Amino acid sequence: MAVLNKIRQQSVFLIIIIALALFAFVLADVIRNGGMSSQKSQNVIATVNGEEISREDFARQVDAYQRNMGANASTAQAVNQVWDFKLREVVLEEQFKELGIDVGEAQVRRLLRMQLANNPNFTNEAGMFDENRMQEYVANLRATSPEAYQQWVTYENSIAESARENIYYNLIRAGVSATLVEGEQAYRLENDNVDLKFVQLPYTSIPDSEVEVTKGEIRDYVKKHQKRFKAEKARDLQFVVFPEQASQEDEAEARKLIDESLAGRMQFNASTNSNDTVAGFQNTTDIETFVNRNSDIQYQDRFIFRDQFNSDFANEIFNLQPGELYGPYKEGGYWKVSRMIEARQIADSAKASHIMISWQGLPTAAGATRTKEQAKSLADSLAGVVRSDKTKLTDLAAEFSADQASAVQGGDLGYFRPGDMIPAFNDFVFDNTPGSVGVVESDFGYHVINVEEKTAEERAVKIATIARDIQPSEKSLNDLYTKVTKFEIAAKNDDFAAVAKKENYEVRTVKDVKALEENIPGVGPQRRIVQWAFEDGVKAGDVKRFEIPGGYVVAQVTAVKKEGVMSAEDASATVTPILLKEKKAELLKGKITGNSLEQIAQSQNASVQTANAVNMKNPTLAGAGNEPEVVGAAFGLQPGQVSKPVAGAKGVYVVELVSLNKAAGMESYRNFATQQTQQRRQGVENRVFEALKENAKIEDNRANFY
Repeated sequence: MAVLNKIRQQSVFLIIIIALALFAFVLADVIRNGGMSSQKSQNVIATVNGEEISREDFARQVDAYQRNMGANASTAQAVNQVWDFKLREVVLEEQFKELGIDVGEAQVRRLLRMQLANNPNFTNEAGMFDENRMQEYVANLRATSPEAYQQWVTYENSIAESARENIYYNLIRAGVSATLVEGEQAYRLENDNVDLKFVQLPYTSIPDSEVEVTKGEIRDYVKKHQKRFKAEKARDLQFVVFPEQASQEDEAEARKLIDESLAGRMQFNASTNSNDTVAGFQNTTDIETFVNRNSDIQYQDRFIFRDQFNSDFANEIFNLQPGELYGPYKEGGYWKVSRMIEARQIADSAKASHIMISWQGLPTAAGATRTKEQAKSLADSLAGVVRSDKTKLTDLAAEFSADQASAVQGGDLGYFRPGDMIPAFNDFVFDNTPGSVGVVESDFGYHVINVEEKTAEERAVKIATIARDIQPSEKSLNDLYTKVTKFEIAAKNDDFAAVAKKENYEVRTVKDVKALEENIPGVGPQRRIVQWAFEDGVKAGDVKRFEIPGGYVVAQVTAVKKEGVMSAEDASATVTPILLKEKKAELLKGKITGNSLEQIAQSQNASVQTANAVNMKNPTLAGAGNEPEVVGAAFGLQPGQVSKPVAGAKGVYVVELVSLNKAAGMESYRNFATQQTQQRRQGVENRVFEALKENAKIEDNRANFY
């Protein structure tokens, strides 16, 4: 009782303690999950100038894009496309609001009329656009198909958006122009020219080994040109690929299956209670069934010519006699054996035209109500007409043929090779002479065929091949997994490259992988590897195993690069050639002696070269290439004057102006000003968007979700 009494007396104190404990528990959970805004961050794919882009909305658009593109777009490609669209939408919307740009309903209707003017769903009997029909169509969509109606709304919104963009960009274009003075400058750049002489001292005359570029110099150059060397977050990786491969035992198993197919075997027949002899590949009479039962590649019942036969053993197989075998041979990951079925001389290609007559019930009927018997009677009748006068086939095809693709061509199918058409059609054309007309039946209808032309006959063969895929067995796959795991463990505890070298594994490297990339050179799309490399807590030296189609990859992060300015190491490939050229230019300038070109050329064992009629629009020196700095220096000289050494693109030059040839003036430079205006207005959309994007404050979290 005393204890209970004491508890009652201290109840307020206990409540405070419990409350503090609960608060500490909640606070710890908040900290672990990134703060109070963690829930919010999970629903925001990005923030652009303070406007949040919803993860759910973004995901829906990515899914829609992938559905539209099918297999042509990966998830990463879809994400990047939708991101470009959303980013453009957000930054332009800010501009529209600031400038008061909007599009009214009447303008949208006007644009709809323009876009849908020729759509038969919205035209009346006179062929004119009928807005009432469009409204009925939209009302029907709303009542019967919410999804289709939403697509229509999206379509209307896209038209309005395009209209606003056009207004915005037209306003900018209106402010982009060239003055008459600029027109004259353009005229002068194109038509004023100079005749000059020059001596070139090429940079290649000084070996790279004689010029040293230090890391400090590279660092200083990058510091002075930081805008040119901005760097995104990136990772350097090295990795080893472990492909799934069949062992010698697996290969032997595939070969065994081929050998068993060649030999005849005894098979118990339960109905006769006796053993039957099952023929092998060479003796079987039912080729197609035998191949389809015993091969991983199905039988192809067609003749092929030598140029269609893609095989390392084409000559040996193509020249077999009927009934002869070739093999077993290994090709393309299979053990194979081939048997010559038939060889004959047939035309390499043929040209034919046809009329296809369908009947009710066929997929090609397209509303036809005739019976099969009526279709046959019509086909025979048309064939008789064509036999009498082949020129009538064109009109008959246009009137009767269910094959609309060829009907608009007068029934003409062009040239085709044996096996390109359905069997009955193919056999009629290649078994008959040019000028033959006949009727054959297929799953599409009756075909009235006119064989027009055939090329010279060549040897063609029909070949049956049994192929057994050489696949890694379960044991081989288990052995591979063990090998990969051992390497992963060893690479985590030791030097990655050293462990790989010890085991004779090829180490591949990839530098500057960005957070939203998906392709790993040599492996292909491997988004999961890139995501791992950018995960929080992953640091240089970390190793992980990944399962990929057809094998494994063991990867290591070798460098974690933060957003900012490139390091001297990363910028070295770009900066070193620049600094080498600058240093060589100073060395070459120091070697130049003499007051005339002839003296300079003689002292440097070079020659004096000439260039005539060179202008600033195309500053090309014969024998030296494009050198705008050098040509510009020449335009600043007086005739007979020799320039100071000029560092150009390919070397150091000394120039002497022979003559300055100024073009005659024009009464008006309006045409040149107009040309300059048109050139400047080209690509306004892209340049404006890039400028808006560069100035936008963007927090891009896509890599956290995709």
